[in-house]
Amino acid sequence: MQAYLDSLVDDGAAGVLLHYRSGDQTWVGSSGRSQLDPDRPVDPDGWFRVGSVTKTFTAVLVLQLVAEGKLRLDDPVGEWVPGVPDSISLRQLLNHTSGLYNYTDDLPADRHLRDRYLHRDPAEALRTGLAKARLFEPGGSWSYSNTNYIVLGLLVEAVTGKAYADEVRTRVLERLGLERTLLPGDDVDLPEPHARGYLQIAGEWVDLARFNASQAWAAGEIVSTAADLNRFYAAVLGGKLLGEPEQEAMLTVVPVDDSFGYALGIERRRLPDGQVVWGHTGGIFGYQTISYHAADLSRQLTLSYTGTTLVVPETGQVLAGLLS
Repeated sequence: MQAYLDSLVDDGAAGVLLHYRSGDQTWVGSSGRSQLDPDRPVDPDGWFRVGSVTKTFTAVLVLQLVAEGKLRLDDPVGEWVPGVPDSISLRQLLNHTSGLYNYTDDLPADRHLRDRYLHRDPAEALRTGLAKARLFEPGGSWSYSNTNYIVLGLLVEAVTGKAYADEVRTRVLERLGLERTLLPGDDVDLPEPHARGYLQIAGEWVDLARFNASQAWAAGEIVSTAADLNRFYAAVLGGKLLGEPEQEAMLTVVPVDDSFGYALGIERRRLPDGQVVWGHTGGIFGYQTISYHAADLSRQLTLSYTGTTLVVPETGQVLAGLLS
């Protein structure tokens, strides 16, 4: 595993860290640098931005509301979130079959640097997603869209009357004792220790560890550690956060190709050797996360990758390299 982490750095990563568990054995390691200058090693217990791994947290909230009878998976969402077509159901938002345009496709690269400290309201992201033509009729195909999870965050707030971040903290973080996971809101700083995330902008590598992640919100704002993400997914797959009907619904997959399918806020991948793992990837401004777990929780891994290259390792290859 150490050799594999070293190879990712050789291929262009600034730094990588990994928490891996097999049975009762755990391996923790890192490679590369946590920042380019001055040179510092990567702390394997450091914090990082998890990006779209946030979607699994959001899906858990929504499914808990379903369990409480406050929502139904096949009900239209428009009555709760104005502007969303009535033909789109809650389930279609969760599994990316809504056809809504992905608002992040319209974010110019230079905006990341220019507007890095500005608050972005979720309603702005939603307007961007709704302004473009739908990609297909709801349920007609599959296309990954961050807009879906902005709608879901607004839905959680409309149904509960509470802030999305407060609901994540109460329903998930406090319940599981995840003390090293947070929703930063408008706070631009990461807790220490953390690796720096770099993006190439105008031909130069720019440290974007400090920025306002409000534009990602319920689709990608969470900050965590590898140990906490492994504990979170152990609770998700172990049925500690949902009842049996909601758990079954969460793991009902829309097949995308022979090796990949998307369920409700969680991905299923089939590796070349036949292994099936569940989890999610995440990418946000210089940070890449890969967090996948055997359904029986016999093995778990979470990897964080900070880049000095625009070439991000393909998730299936990384999983095969670590698990095969």
